[in-house]
Amino acid sequence: MNKTALMGELRLPASFSLPLDWPFSYRDAMTEAGLDSRDLQWLVTQGFLRRPIKGVYVVASVPDSIELRCACLRLVVPPDAVIVDRHAGWLHGAEMVLAPNEHLDLAPITAFLPPGRRLRNTLADSGERQLRGDDIVEVNGLRVTTPIRTAWDLGRNRWTERSLSSMDQMLRLGAFSKEELIAGVPRFRGMRWVTVLRTMVTYVDGRAESPPESVLRLRWIEVNLPTPTPQFEVRAGGEFLARLDLANDDMRMGAEYDGAEWHSSPEQQAHDRQRRQLCEDRAGWLIQAFLKENLYGPRQNAEALLRATAAEARRRLGSRSVWPAPSPSRRVST
Repeated sequence: MNKTALMGELRLPASFSLPLDWPFSYRDAMTEAGLDSRDLQWLVTQGFLRRPIKGVYVVASVPDSIELRCACLRLVVPPDAVIVDRHAGWLHGAEMVLAPNEHLDLAPITAFLPPGRRLRNTLADSGERQLRGDDIVEVNGLRVTTPIRTAWDLGRNRWTERSLSSMDQMLRLGAFSKEELIAGVPRFRGMRWVTVLRTMVTYVDGRAESPPESVLRLRWIEVNLPTPTPQFEVRAGGEFLARLDLANDDMRMGAEYDGAEWHSSPEQQAHDRQRRQLCEDRAGWLIQAFLKENLYGPRQNAEALLRATAAEARRRLGSRSVWPAPSPSRRVST
């Protein structure tokens, strides 16, 4: 590959020996174009290609779609396998069930085969699973667990944060109701991490727009504050002021997650300060912003921030306070 000739170009030339409008595998790149792993990594780094899943590449300008995702998976998954868990959710359109940058970290695809068979490669986390006929649907030639079965499987996770955020994202698809999700939990009795599923399913809310918002809601629940409402619209005299990630109207208290993608530039930060100040000045709201380090890691302090914000909200409301005092942190048992 002549890398020098590509330097400064915005796109790959028409003479590129691999598909410009459809995904191709690492093996295709080696056998048909003579590209090795270093060549492919260079093309990804320079922005010519992207890597949707481990072992599969596509020209960066090709738009994402369910059809493209299925084409990527068909390159590395046997036709009788069933795609489950994170990549099943991804195929159904709930892309945030994947961990941030999971395609870059090269996490294996989770696929299950008929009894007695396993995939013997590093591309897939293979095994057997008890699936009923109505647990499987075909999506563009791939066998995939249905949205609701995928939600049940993702909810059975050791980590409560991942359980809740994944089910929130699956419920957002609108393919099933929360009542249907709850009603199906008993069939998983005795299975691994079903206690997490049984607890987290009661908190599921499809209005959460991102996993960090789900985690923030879980932290709110764990400190026993009155029930929060996701995507709450603050109004004053009928005039719309702002939409908050999480809020409780009785408390006049809101919480928002400021992710780096949408809240890091000086302009974005100034806009956030302006609308939050407007809510405080016009409607008497108190709003606390949370960053990644407040929610995740050994030094996360979301519970402490929520308690402090609630105490200040109570002080501001004075005798109008109608909610109970915050209780000690209540971690969900797994």
